[in-house]
Amino acid sequence: MPKKRLTSLKKKKLVKKNTVYILLDFFIINLTYCFAAILHMGFKIDNDFVMRIILRTPYVTALYILFYFIFKNYNTAWKYAGLYEIAKHAVSVFSGTFFVFLADYIFMRLNTLLIDRGILSTLRFELFPLPVYIDSMFLIIFIGLAFRLYSRSAFLFKNEHDRRAHNDKLRQILIIGAGEAGTGLVKDFQKNSYKFGNPVAFVDDDGSKTGLLVNGTPVIGTCDDIPKICSEYSIDEIIFCIPSVSNERKREILDIAVKTGVTVKVAPDISDIAKNKISYKNTRDVDILDLLSRPEIKLNPDVCKYVKDKTVLVTGGGGSIGSELCRQIARYEPETIVIFDIYENNAYALKNSLDLKYYGNPKIEIRIGSVREYGRLEEVFGEFKPSCVFHAAAHKHVPLMEDSPYEAIKNNILGTYNTALCAQKFNVDNFVLLSTDKAVNPTNVMGATKRCCELIVQHFSKISTHTKFAAVRFGNVLGSNGSVIPLFKEQLKKGGPLTVTHPDITRYFMTIPEAAQLVVQAGGLAKGGEIFVLDMGEPVKIVSLAEKLIRLSGFEPYVDIDIQYTGLRPGEKLYEELILPSEKEGMHKTQNNKIFITNPTDFDDDVLVEHINRIPELKPENSRKFLKELVPNFKEKN
Repeated sequence: MPKKRLTSLKKKKLVKKNTVYILLDFFIINLTYCFAAILHMGFKIDNDFVMRIILRTPYVTALYILFYFIFKNYNTAWKYAGLYEIAKHAVSVFSGTFFVFLADYIFMRLNTLLIDRGILSTLRFELFPLPVYIDSMFLIIFIGLAFRLYSRSAFLFKNEHDRRAHNDKLRQILIIGAGEAGTGLVKDFQKNSYKFGNPVAFVDDDGSKTGLLVNGTPVIGTCDDIPKICSEYSIDEIIFCIPSVSNERKREILDIAVKTGVTVKVAPDISDIAKNKISYKNTRDVDILDLLSRPEIKLNPDVCKYVKDKTVLVTGGGGSIGSELCRQIARYEPETIVIFDIYENNAYALKNSLDLKYYGNPKIEIRIGSVREYGRLEEVFGEFKPSCVFHAAAHKHVPLMEDSPYEAIKNNILGTYNTALCAQKFNVDNFVLLSTDKAVNPTNVMGATKRCCELIVQHFSKISTHTKFAAVRFGNVLGSNGSVIPLFKEQLKKGGPLTVTHPDITRYFMTIPEAAQLVVQAGGLAKGGEIFVLDMGEPVKIVSLAEKLIRLSGFEPYVDIDIQYTGLRPGEKLYEELILPSEKEGMHKTQNNKIFITNPTDFDDDVLVEHINRIPELKPENSRKFLKELVPNFKEKN
């Protein structure tokens, strides 16, 4: 049906509904005033009384209905009405009563003036006693609401009847949180005739709410009672609806919910929803990130202003971390972001998404090339003359680099040296290297090359007179290329098993946005030569991560989906470290209490530069020996 036709039908329906309400209000307003006046005037009904009622009817009716329109009473869906709508109706009646009294007073004075001047011979108009106005006001409020709320109770009764009749077919919903968000969600279920499911009950950490009814739905316990309630009430779905709870408690509650094996969803914060109306359609499935024990870091926007109106170059900008880095940088209004990457498809897709979001401001440029080639880097630096460089380009896959150590040396070590050399030559203001916790006491090729990259940054910091060189060291990044989560998800699609190398293996985890935020913030905090380390909380057991993913997928670990142990891979440690023992002394916090600066370690700069200059002639079979000469604490594990 054409849009204009639909609009016309809606208007006709609204006019028809309002006509009924206006006629109803006409009788309620005037009969109420008659009753109140008769009651307070000793039931004396004479010709003067009748004439006063007749004369008042037009403007009294008009004034009340005018305020009903002003307060949009006729646009209210009374079958969904709550306290706000009831209060609004009461205010409109109070306003109408005040102006009726004012109109009566004006007409009384005008009537008296006309009599004094001989225009009228008898007094035809007087004020009613004050109790008449007060009583009629309350009567109009209560009687008007009674008729209006009748439609609501009839609607709820009908839907309750329908709901009970189809109870066996409805999904049973448990809502966590009997606050504003949870109440709004129940209203959404009622508004949609329970087509999304039946909200059986609430649970809430506030024990004083237990036993209360919230929009007809009972609060039957606290969050710790979730497993018992799911069993007793045959719950099919749990919806988390406490946006104000702390991150730590949220993770505890979600962990309890996920372990029940029931589908778990999360409602968004009401402030994040258009018009602050929560809906079942806004809910999302619980993600593994919701179950991590460490809260995300928060950026200090002022620290990141150093990129504003500047040209920023991101090497490896098309990768999983590099692309998120570009997105974070774009928030702080740089003039240009240059994406430098050897793989064009990801870079092209990133440019399109940023252009769609920011409409060309900042300007997004792509240059294809490898950090191994100094000449190509020099061309790009000369073309754009960037003020800030974020060096994310690197080979990061630990097992693959064990098989191709020379490629890791060329890409990671030589690539970092080339990029840093260009940064120094073209007077870049800030250079930030993305490093890894695997650089600490490395047991694999990738970690050893990254430790060399940290030494390169510290070397250039010593000899640079302008550029501030710094490195950021963080743990595993969830969802990045090569991380364990995508592997687990692929294994789940195939029905398992999930493979874990060792039952005791642990890792520090952070999200891709967190990693990118830390890097951006580090650039603003850098004074030169620092290695920034994030306080990443407690390490997570990989097997625990696997179990949570299995439960999130609706299965039971070791029953529906098995977990198998495959043994540690070459170069793999049971646990990672964030700092070297020699870095602990002098380590201190920055203005962000989640970010630390380590104490730089001593090394021979001449030996470092001499080894890097040998890379082009290095024989691949001597790669590990080369790394051990540069990183004495590199101890391979087989």
